[in-house]
Amino acid sequence: MSSVLKRSIALCTFLVLAVISSIGAAPPGFAEGQLKIVSLKEVELANGNAPKKATAENYTEYPLIIFSQNGHKEIARVVAEKDGNYRVALPPGDYILDVQGRRRGGVRATPQSFTVTSNQTVRIDMNIDTGIR
Repeated sequence: MSSVLKRSIALCTFLVLAVISSIGAAPPGFAEGQLKIVSLKEVELANGNAPKKATAENYTEYPLIIFSQNGHKEIARVVAEKDGNYRVALPPGDYILDVQGRRRGGVRATPQSFTVTSNQTVRIDMNIDTGIR
Protein backbone atom coordinates (compact mmCIF):
# COMPACT_ATOMS: atom_id res chain seq x y z
CA MET A 1 0.00 0.00 0.00
CA SER A 2 1.35 3.43 -0.87
CA SER A 3 2.14 5.92 1.87
CA VAL A 4 -0.45 8.36 0.45
CA LEU A 5 -3.17 5.72 0.71
CA LYS A 6 -2.08 4.82 4.27
CA ARG A 7 -2.21 8.49 5.29
CA SER A 8 -5.63 8.91 3.69
CA ILE A 9 -7.00 5.90 5.55
CA ALA A 10 -5.51 7.16 8.83
CA LEU A 11 -7.02 10.62 8.28
CA CYS A 12 -10.45 9.18 7.46
CA THR A 13 -10.31 6.95 10.54
CA PHE A 14 -9.38 9.94 12.71
CA LEU A 15 -12.23 12.02 11.29
CA VAL A 16 -14.77 9.24 11.84
CA LEU A 17 -13.62 8.81 15.45
CA ALA A 18 -13.75 12.58 16.02
CA VAL A 19 -17.31 12.78 14.71
CA ILE A 20 -18.40 9.79 16.80
CA SER A 21 -16.89 11.27 19.97
CA SER A 22 -18.44 14.69 19.31
CA ILE A 23 -21.88 13.12 18.89
CA GLY A 24 -21.56 11.68 22.40
CA ALA A 25 -20.69 15.09 23.89
CA ALA A 26 -23.37 16.86 25.91
CA PRO A 27 -25.11 19.71 24.08
CA PRO A 28 -24.05 23.19 25.20
CA GLY A 29 -26.01 25.49 27.43
CA PHE A 30 -26.06 29.29 27.38
CA ALA A 31 -25.06 32.13 29.66
CA GLU A 32 -26.74 35.46 29.03
CA GLY A 33 -27.33 38.68 30.85
CA GLN A 34 -26.83 42.40 30.81
CA LEU A 35 -23.72 44.41 31.55
CA LYS A 36 -24.44 47.70 33.30
CA ILE A 37 -21.75 50.35 33.52
CA VAL A 38 -22.36 52.50 36.58
CA SER A 39 -20.53 54.98 38.75
CA LEU A 40 -21.14 54.80 42.45
CA LYS A 41 -19.48 58.17 43.06
CA GLU A 42 -20.61 61.56 41.92
CA VAL A 43 -18.70 62.80 38.92
CA GLU A 44 -18.07 66.47 38.33
CA LEU A 45 -16.45 67.26 35.00
CA ALA A 46 -14.18 70.29 34.83
CA ASN A 47 -15.44 71.33 31.40
CA GLY A 48 -19.09 71.39 32.51
CA ASN A 49 -20.19 68.66 30.07
CA ALA A 50 -22.59 65.97 31.15
CA PRO A 51 -21.05 62.66 32.25
CA LYS A 52 -20.61 59.96 29.58
CA LYS A 53 -23.49 57.51 29.32
CA ALA A 54 -23.02 53.82 28.51
CA THR A 55 -22.69 53.28 24.76
CA ALA A 56 -21.69 50.44 22.47
CA GLU A 57 -18.15 51.83 22.48
CA ASN A 58 -18.07 51.69 26.30
CA TYR A 59 -19.08 48.03 26.29
CA THR A 60 -16.13 47.10 24.08
CA GLU A 61 -13.82 48.58 26.74
CA TYR A 62 -15.08 46.06 29.32
CA PRO A 63 -15.13 42.54 27.89
CA LEU A 64 -16.60 39.87 30.12
CA ILE A 65 -14.32 36.95 30.82
CA ILE A 66 -15.55 33.48 31.68
CA PHE A 67 -13.13 31.44 33.77
CA SER A 68 -13.12 27.83 34.90
CA GLN A 69 -14.53 27.36 38.40
CA ASN A 70 -11.07 27.55 39.98
CA GLY A 71 -10.49 30.88 38.22
CA HIS A 72 -7.22 29.82 36.60
CA LYS A 73 -8.25 29.05 33.02
CA GLU A 74 -9.93 31.53 30.70
CA ILE A 75 -12.73 29.75 28.85
CA ALA A 76 -14.26 32.57 26.78
CA ARG A 77 -14.49 36.34 26.28
CA VAL A 78 -17.66 38.11 25.28
CA VAL A 79 -18.40 41.76 24.54
CA ALA A 80 -21.86 43.08 25.30
CA GLU A 81 -23.93 44.38 22.40
CA LYS A 82 -24.91 48.04 22.02
CA ASP A 83 -27.73 47.62 24.56
CA GLY A 84 -25.49 45.88 27.11
CA ASN A 85 -26.86 42.38 26.51
CA TYR A 86 -24.63 39.37 25.94
CA ARG A 87 -25.10 35.66 25.22
CA VAL A 88 -22.55 32.86 24.91
CA ALA A 89 -22.77 29.08 24.39
CA LEU A 90 -20.74 27.01 26.85
CA PRO A 91 -20.27 23.33 27.60
CA PRO A 92 -22.05 22.17 30.76
CA GLY A 93 -20.03 23.00 33.87
CA ASP A 94 -19.23 25.48 36.62
CA TYR A 95 -17.76 28.87 35.74
CA ILE A 96 -16.91 32.35 37.05
CA LEU A 97 -17.95 35.53 35.22
CA ASP A 98 -15.58 38.47 35.64
CA VAL A 99 -14.71 41.73 33.87
CA GLN A 100 -11.40 42.49 32.21
CA GLY A 101 -9.56 45.16 34.15
CA ARG A 102 -10.99 44.28 37.55
CA ARG A 103 -7.91 42.33 38.56
CA ARG A 104 -5.71 45.35 37.71
CA GLY A 105 -7.86 47.54 39.95
CA GLY A 106 -9.27 49.75 37.19
CA VAL A 107 -12.83 48.47 37.51
CA ARG A 108 -14.86 47.46 40.53
CA ALA A 109 -17.06 44.41 40.01
CA THR A 110 -17.96 41.26 41.89
CA PRO A 111 -17.04 38.02 40.10
CA GLN A 112 -20.05 35.71 39.89
CA SER A 113 -20.10 31.92 39.96
CA PHE A 114 -22.64 30.14 37.78
CA THR A 115 -23.47 26.70 36.40
CA VAL A 116 -24.34 25.87 32.80
CA THR A 117 -26.62 22.92 32.08
CA SER A 118 -27.17 21.35 28.63
CA ASN A 119 -29.92 23.00 26.60
CA GLN A 120 -30.61 25.51 29.40
CA THR A 121 -29.96 29.25 29.72
CA VAL A 122 -28.59 30.78 32.91
CA ARG A 123 -28.88 34.54 33.42
CA ILE A 124 -26.02 36.50 35.01
CA ASP A 125 -26.28 40.29 35.06
CA MET A 126 -23.07 42.18 35.81
CA ASN A 127 -22.74 45.70 37.20
CA ILE A 128 -19.37 47.37 37.00
CA ASP A 129 -18.27 50.59 38.64
CA THR A 130 -15.74 52.42 36.53
CA GLY A 131 -15.47 55.40 38.85
CA ILE A 132 -16.45 57.53 35.83
CA ARG A 133 -19.58 57.71 33.80
